[in-house]
Amino acid sequence: MAGEPQKFSFDTVFDAGGGIAFQAPRPKRSYTAEEVEQVRKEAYAEGERAALASIAAQQQVALAGLSAACSQALPRLAEVAHEHRVTSARLAMACARGVAGAALERFPEAPLKAALEALAQEIEAAPRLVVSAQPELADKLQALLGDLATNLGFEGAIQVKSEGEMGACAFTLDFGDGQAAFDPAAAEARVTQALEAALAAEGLHAEPLIPGAQSEPEG
Repeated sequence: MAGEPQKFSFDTVFDAGGGIAFQAPRPKRSYTAEEVEQVRKEAYAEGERAALASIAAQQQVALAGLSAACSQALPRLAEVAHEHRVTSARLAMACARGVAGAALERFPEAPLKAALEALAQEIEAAPRLVVSAQPELADKLQALLGDLATNLGFEGAIQVKSEGEMGACAFTLDFGDGQAAFDPAAAEARVTQALEAALAAEGLHAEPLIPGAQSEPEG
C-alpha cells in the first residue's frame, strides 16, 4: 500500500511576466570569517545555556537528596546529643560523689560546723543542744562543739549522743524549738533522683549543643 502523497514544493516560482515570484533559499556553501565567528558565538551560547540548565537540574536533585538525608539524620543526632548529656551528667555526678566522699573523710565535722553556723540565731537562746552522730564522729565532736559554741555565743548545755545506726558523717541537731539533720547518703540519693528526673523530662527536646542550631522535633 502506497504511502500518503506529499505536497510538492517548488524551489522557484515564476509570475505571469516570467519574473521570479519566489525562490527557496539555497544553503550557503561558503561563509565569511565574521559569519563563522557569529555562528560560533551562537553555538557556544546555546551550549552554555544547555549546560547551565543541566547543572541547575543536577543541583536540585542533589539538594533534594541532602534535605532527605538531613531529615533522616536529625532525629538520630538528637538521640546522640541526649545520650551525650546523660553520660556527661552522670560522669559529673560520679566525680562529685568522689570529691564529696574524700572531703567528708578528710573533714567529717565540716557539715556539722556549717549547720551550726547557719542555725546560730535559732540555737542562740536554746537552753540545750543535743547532737547525735555515729560513734566515730561523736568522739571528735565534744571539743569542737565547745569551741564552736563559744564562737557563736551559745551558753546552753551541749550533749553529744552516740548513735550506732547512723551513717558515716550523718548527724542530727535538737535544740528544743527545732531540729536539723544531715545524711550524706540520703542527700546523694536526692540529688541523683533529681538529676535523673531532669534528664528524663528534658528528653530529646533540650537546647542544641551548638548555639544557633535547631534540633528536629520528635514526631
